[in-house]
Amino acid sequence: MLFRASAKTVAAMVLDGSLYLHLTDQFVHMHGYGPGTSEARSWERSIPALTAALNDAGLGDVEVMLEYALPMNSKRADAVLAGAHPVTGEPSYVVVELKQWSQAEPDEDDPDLCHVDPYTHPVLNPSEQVRRYCEYLVNFNGAVAEHPRRVSGVAFLHNATRFGAGGLHERETDERSLLFTGDRRGEFVAYLRSRLSAERPGAQAADLLLAGKTVPSRQLMAVAAQEVREREQFVLLDEQQVAYRMVLNAVRRAKQSDRKEVVVVTGGPGTGKSVIALSLLGELYRQGVPALHATGSQSFTKTMRRVAGARKREVQDLFRYFNSFMATEKNSLDVLICDEAHRIRETSANRFTRAAQRTGKRQIDELLDVARVPVFLLDEHQVVRPGEMGTVDDIRAAAARRDLTCHVVPLDSQFRCGGSDAYVRWVVRLLGLEPGGPVVWDPDDRMRLEIAESPQEMEDFLTHCRSKGYGARMSAGYCWPWSPEPKPGQPLPADVRIGDWARPWNLRGERSVSGAPPSALWATDPAGFGQVGCVYTAQGFEYDWSGVILGPDLVWRGDRWTTDRTASKDPVFKRSTPDADVDRLIRNTYKVLLTRGMVGTVVHSTDPETQDKLRDLLGGRRKTVVNV
Repeated sequence: MLFRASAKTVAAMVLDGSLYLHLTDQFVHMHGYGPGTSEARSWERSIPALTAALNDAGLGDVEVMLEYALPMNSKRADAVLAGAHPVTGEPSYVVVELKQWSQAEPDEDDPDLCHVDPYTHPVLNPSEQVRRYCEYLVNFNGAVAEHPRRVSGVAFLHNATRFGAGGLHERETDERSLLFTGDRRGEFVAYLRSRLSAERPGAQAADLLLAGKTVPSRQLMAVAAQEVREREQFVLLDEQQVAYRMVLNAVRRAKQSDRKEVVVVTGGPGTGKSVIALSLLGELYRQGVPALHATGSQSFTKTMRRVAGARKREVQDLFRYFNSFMATEKNSLDVLICDEAHRIRETSANRFTRAAQRTGKRQIDELLDVARVPVFLLDEHQVVRPGEMGTVDDIRAAAARRDLTCHVVPLDSQFRCGGSDAYVRWVVRLLGLEPGGPVVWDPDDRMRLEIAESPQEMEDFLTHCRSKGYGARMSAGYCWPWSPEPKPGQPLPADVRIGDWARPWNLRGERSVSGAPPSALWATDPAGFGQVGCVYTAQGFEYDWSGVILGPDLVWRGDRWTTDRTASKDPVFKRSTPDADVDRLIRNTYKVLLTRGMVGTVVHSTDPETQDKLRDLLGGRRKTVVNV
């Protein structure tokens, strides 16, 4: 949240010009960069329209929370109004989505989408957008989780008229998805009066909402079975819902026109790609559409199978690998959902592939051929092995060779890392994956970042976190040898040795050994805490607290990072692997490891100069904080 005050105070700040300056300062402090032009214009034009309506309604004491951040998510509602209900006296909240649009047309095929100049692609209907904000708030804020009727939502298009945007009313609405245009301002004022009392101030109701416990409800793996087989569990927001609708619309068009389409959904870690995948899978099955889910990650696929198929064995067969379709007939599926598509390989063939199946066909071509609508969800910064080919350009080129329409939907919202966009940007700049260089971490209220002076201090801190009910894991760069797994009953070899501290890697095999879980379950089984995870077991998963050890393969020297390929023990790096590829893949590896945490991350480098640099970037702190 950028700012909170009564409606009359906000209106006064609008008049004296101080509101815009205050919002800008707060935005820069929270995000590390200035607001965009459209956002700044919205503050200058839309907020005055809202506060004028509130004060005309006699609701000057209603509390206005501007740019209210949804819990565990980087999405922000333009405003949340807090007050008392005029009839019941109970707390009442109105989520407001403000639009400066003067014209908007509903999508002719899907009223949940609309078209607005100058966007080249459809966007979410604002009434559907605000409805989903309301549902998400109820799902994740304990103050309203048991009182869903206290939350309502409205979209206010203050520059539009019913002639310019009246078509947006064609979709069904409810108390969470009302829409008013500027020429219906009187109705908007009356609506505000019906939800908020003019007799009681709203500060207490706002306090209650802000103090509401964030409920990390319905994590991805814990609800996969119900998601696939029974009912929708996740509320998709903004571009997530656009991606979801575009896939369903592509499926409908492919059936009607007998022509394939390709959809690519791209976004960083924690932007909800796998949530979209599961939501789509559940909806497609409800519609009776043949579809499968596939990944290139053994750990991710096996965990999906274990959780989703816990009650019914046949559910496990819905989750496949990218190399499962070498001999599958073309267009045998309506939809193939390729999750973690950055793991796509050059070819599906390996040393175990029969000679008859070694056709030389590219894996991307196999995936495009098998379904009428192939869907790819990927993050190009998570390519960590030589030979991984899952990029937007690769998929576009392969689709173009087949003369197929390819839609690309970018995701921006952050659900992992406490919903902190600032933290994810800090990581990519730290590792030089985006220009600008490392910057000092400016703590926000969403993600904690700590430094440990030793692996033992890191482990002690994470053990303390676990005693408080949090999940935690330690992971490291692939800089230590990996011994063969012991026979049953023998201790795990402590391969990761740093000074007098030593711990085993996670298991590589598919069976439990000495109480440690198999490789695929390291990130989700509580017994995985005793081992150090590598990127191949951590990728695709999340846990509350993440401890990351930077090994000697990536060190800070002078004013830049230096990669040392000789320090890496990863067998995927061959002599023929170019230095530039090794550098990029090692940096991507640490980007994956540093973005697994939901609540916080603890870092430690085995290299003294690098540890000093990390300490400087974290404000000179020398000790991790033991209060969780």
